[in-house]
Amino acid sequence: MNITDAIAARRSVRKFTDRTPTREELEQIIQAATLAPIHRLTNPWRFYVLGPEARAGYGLALGNRKAKKATDEAHAESIRKATSDEHRAQPCMVIVAMTLNENPEIREEDYASTMMATQNLCLAAVELGLGTHIRSGAIMDDPAARSAVGVPEGERIVAVLTVGTPAEVPEPKARRAAAEVTHWVA
Repeated sequence: MNITDAIAARRSVRKFTDRTPTREELEQIIQAATLAPIHRLTNPWRFYVLGPEARAGYGLALGNRKAKKATDEAHAESIRKATSDEHRAQPCMVIVAMTLNENPEIREEDYASTMMATQNLCLAAVELGLGTHIRSGAIMDDPAARSAVGVPEGERIVAVLTVGTPAEVPEPKARRAAAEVTHWVA
């Protein structure tokens, strides 16, 4: 598969089969991630491949946040359990984090490079017949979530990826044409 085809085929997959990606597949897509452009060769990216218990722990942290909207404790507990169980059942989750450089300029460059690494990982997954779903949000700064997935102080979680064999590939969503977003400046 060429890169243009991989870009066109990449989707946010929400339904996966039960097959867990092999260690070799995960190593291959993470290796592709580490080939992302990086201005100062700081290699800021870190990848945490979660087993079932870590996935459940992350899900519980997320469930605790969701449960705050529950009308009573029984409902809150059902939200916590369902969210934890849902995450445990995922075929694979990869936490993408970055080291936090003290220099704000380098930190911004490192963030951009880490997101490019995330895109490389997603495209390499497509090439292998795998799908991904990227998540972000306030949960990534939650101490319970960080603890559940083993991300230490001095690192920032930038993406949470589910990786697996797609059970269903969504249709592409409408995007703005390149001509609408391109400005040719003389």
